Amino acid sequence: MTRRAFTLVEVLVVVAIIGLLIALLLPAVQAARESARRMQCLNNLKQIGIGLHNHAAANGSLPAGLISQAYPAVPTHPYTFYRWSALAQLLPYLEKENLRGMLDLSLPLYMPDPGYPISAPNKAAVSQLVPDFLCPCDSGEAVNAQFGPTNYVACAGSGTGGGTPFNTDGVFYVNSATRFGDITDGASNTVAFSESLVGIDTPRDNTGAFTGYSPQRSYKFLLRFSAPFDLTDASCNGSQSFNSAVATGNDPRGFAWCSGEYRAALYNHYYAPNSSSYDCVTSVTSDPTPPPAKPFLYAAYGWRAARSLHPGGVNTLYADGSGHLVRDNIDLKVWQGLSTRNTSDSADNSQ
Repeated sequence: MTRRAFTLVEVLVVVAIIGLLIALLLPAVQAARESARRMQCLNNLKQIGIGLHNHAAANGSLPAGLISQAYPAVPTHPYTFYRWSALAQLLPYLEKENLRGMLDLSLPLYMPDPGYPISAPNKAAVSQLVPDFLCPCDSGEAVNAQFGPTNYVACAGSGTGGGTPFNTDGVFYVNSATRFGDITDGASNTVAFSESLVGIDTPRDNTGAFTGYSPQRSYKFLLRFSAPFDLTDASCNGSQSFNSAVATGNDPRGFAWCSGEYRAALYNHYYAPNSSSYDCVTSVTSDPTPPPAKPFLYAAYGWRAARSLHPGGVNTLYADGSGHLVRDNIDLKVWQGLSTRNTSDSADNSQ
């Protein structure tokens, strides 16, 4: 019996059918992978939530948003150069005892020697890449060789007060020691952590203009800033200066999990999730406090949004330890209400 070979038309039909099947299958595979990445990201946040509750059980309160205090050896040293973040304080409660053992939180993160170098005993620890602090949807790469980056950021509140980091209406701020009893809005109605994309350095072109920036990866930086310290919409919208390690000396967003400032492991709800507005950060360059105390010098004020690569929203951790995806189109007032600890508001966090 003679077998008839496939004709060219038959081969082309089979190839077309296979191509169609692949075209139908690939989006489903990509969607499944994204769903898995989003769930892993949410699980990372929930682990931070467990650490928060363990910290509160052991110490009576949640960790500070960032540590700011006098350095006894040099009383004129800026208080905010301690800068240790909530993530750094949580390490023992996240089964990271070895990494916490490498840190000496009694020293400032930045020492008073010329150039404010990282304290020598802490250099190895702060450079560590901690997978649990990174969303699998983002690059997972360091943007400053001296530091490990973070996608997970503590909520400082609604951003009122011009983006102040001091005594905010959120759960975390400078030297905060929030107890669950202080969260009178209800732990299930109050955001504790969310995520924000690790940024990029924003270069200048040969004309001196900043290039290659977008609201998701770059932020505006106000070069000169003194009393009054608060940010304004006008000053942020009018600024054409962006973060640049070379041009302005400012590292990309999320560059250090160990640092509790707005550029690193702190954020607020002044802007909506994945806002089209640029984040805005500035630094106090003069402190009117009588010497030798310097509690405000180099404090970072900021409006920094939650941002992610998850389609349609950002993952958030609530103070009760639950995690939810919050949609980008959530009403801004609702979003800001979720960020406060005691303003007698509540909201449906499924929006």
